[in-house]
Amino acid sequence: MKQKKVESVDAALDRIKDGDTVLVGGFGLAGIPEKLINGVCDRGLRNLTIVNNSSGAGRFGVARMLERGCVGKVIVSFPWGRESDVFKELYEAGKVDLEIVPQGILAERMRAAGAGLGGILSPSGVGTQIAEGKPSHTVKGTEYIIETAISGDIALIKAHKADPRGNLVYRLAAQNMNPVMAMAAKHTIVEVAEEVALGAIAPEHVMTPGVFVDRYIITGRYKPEAWDGAWHD
Repeated sequence: MKQKKVESVDAALDRIKDGDTVLVGGFGLAGIPEKLINGVCDRGLRNLTIVNNSSGAGRFGVARMLERGCVGKVIVSFPWGRESDVFKELYEAGKVDLEIVPQGILAERMRAAGAGLGGILSPSGVGTQIAEGKPSHTVKGTEYIIETAISGDIALIKAHKADPRGNLVYRLAAQNMNPVMAMAAKHTIVEVAEEVALGAIAPEHVMTPGVFVDRYIITGRYKPEAWDGAWHD
């Protein structure tokens, strides 16, 4: 059995490099792989394309990588959140590129990549700026945008439990985009709160099969830096 567990964040991140497309799990405070994000910042990586639901809040999550100069482009659904100060400043200064993708379509484009498909037909954005420069196709009288699949060189995700094969379980809303990102990346790295014995996760309870996981590190449960009094792992 392939050894997927590593003992340090640095070892977990040994495949990531400048210019990579990195899928980063999380929504709000739930399911954000904060320890792995800190590791990316510590490595001083540059010109990453980050795919996430948002551009981060305060100095937390994706915002931390933006602030540390790691990011050249973001592909997100919500770039202009109330607390997205870091992104706003960098974008207005022309220091980071932006691609906006509707949230459901963002998930489906990654799901397509995980399924080995080239893209999807999307009704969202037809006749708007989102459609500019993209081919379209009409099915039964309805026009669709052809949206290409989004795959990642690396996925950074957070899970609640892992077994030695890398089978994962998420906690509550922390599931969000983590499973689909794990499927859509060439190399998936997971920070997990707890390791359990092989067989402790019933097959029907596995949320991400271990075949999609390349590395995992046990971080234990911790309070996110933007903690609001509730656990989000």
